[in-house]
Amino acid sequence: MGFALLLGLLLSRAGDLLALPRSDCIAAEQLCLLDSTCNGTYRILENCALAKTRFLPLDHDSRVQCLNAELDLGNSSLQHCKCHRRMKREEHCLRVFWTIHSSMTDGYFNLETSPYENSASEDHWKTDYNKLAALLSGSQLARDATNPCVKATHVCNLSKKCVRLRTEYASICTKGAGSEDVCDRRKCHRGLRNFFEKVPEDFTKRILFCPCQDELCGERRRKTIVPNCSFQYSTKPNCLWLLDSCLEDHICKSRLADFQQNCQPADTSPDGCSQHSHAACLQAYMGMIGTPMTPNYVSNSSAEVSLWCTCENSGNEKEKCDQILGMFENSKCLENAIWSQMHLKQQTALERQEDFFYSSSLSFQGDSASTSLASEMSQVAEGKIQRDISKHSSMPMASSVYSGAAVSWPSLALFLPLWLSPH
Repeated sequence: MGFALLLGLLLSRAGDLLALPRSDCIAAEQLCLLDSTCNGTYRILENCALAKTRFLPLDHDSRVQCLNAELDLGNSSLQHCKCHRRMKREEHCLRVFWTIHSSMTDGYFNLETSPYENSASEDHWKTDYNKLAALLSGSQLARDATNPCVKATHVCNLSKKCVRLRTEYASICTKGAGSEDVCDRRKCHRGLRNFFEKVPEDFTKRILFCPCQDELCGERRRKTIVPNCSFQYSTKPNCLWLLDSCLEDHICKSRLADFQQNCQPADTSPDGCSQHSHAACLQAYMGMIGTPMTPNYVSNSSAEVSLWCTCENSGNEKEKCDQILGMFENSKCLENAIWSQMHLKQQTALERQEDFFYSSSLSFQGDSASTSLASEMSQVAEGKIQRDISKHSSMPMASSVYSGAAVSWPSLALFLPLWLSPH
């Protein structure tokens, strides 16, 4: 009877494994744990990875043991496993990946191998963006919205998933925005990740990379991620501290590796990217939003992006710090990818500065200069929301998403002033 139960358990687990992609790290881990030799070696690597995550020093013998364990698993299915974006148990999968590749985190810039499956090989979402945009194009709502960022969010409001997840993170991130004692940055980051992971890129890219030719539009674009909570601190931390915070988190470390791989600049490449894919670079950039290394636009009058950190007082690690900042500020690949998404012509730096400099620029470099999202909430007229939605009564109504949740359009109006307030 005992043997029959054991056999049944193994067969059931085998069935689960067959249902997973062959390259899946969770499936590879389960196969390894069924083998006593692989299991023992893997447990050694788990301890090695834990020590590195906690920045615990390892003596010479321990380092040799870790290296040998990694080499011993070099021919196993674990060595070549990957994870999939938006997969169930993604964090567990990433933990397995970094357990096997723990030596890749020995240096600051040795994360060039992404733990994620190539985006080109993943299934692409079928979305109704074009249909919703077409429905919107002939409405008064579209004629009223000359701001490209507002137009993009109007289309989002016609998608149940898009408006629900955007409202969720907006409500979390604007609660106490601008006050570190009240703002729950961790929950805000989680809400942002949910939005950018679960809403199709047809919607998220157009909202985050909407092309702007005036400062009002630029301000709305910069405030898309509610920077007072998700991005800024009362004082700028050192970029090395941001990196350390990122490397302690499997999700952030994985997103950083994906960003390094897909936004790696190449001077000899016509598009500026070593991977020759602006789409992959933008996907990796959006993956960084909602992590300790969340990037954002540098001001209301620029399409340039950066981290909220400084390299002052970096001592003998100043060069490393500059490299971290340079991944976002000086990457020709990322710059070209953003400008390509915005459908703007390639220009010289001077031409870009002239096009994007507006007379009353508000930069986030000065904390007090940026108007908080919370203060704008009171300026929204609920009647405008009601009028706009009534014109599209035949379309999917966001209010239906909240059935049973005691959320109405008037209360939704309090959450979304940044995108929907009249000009």
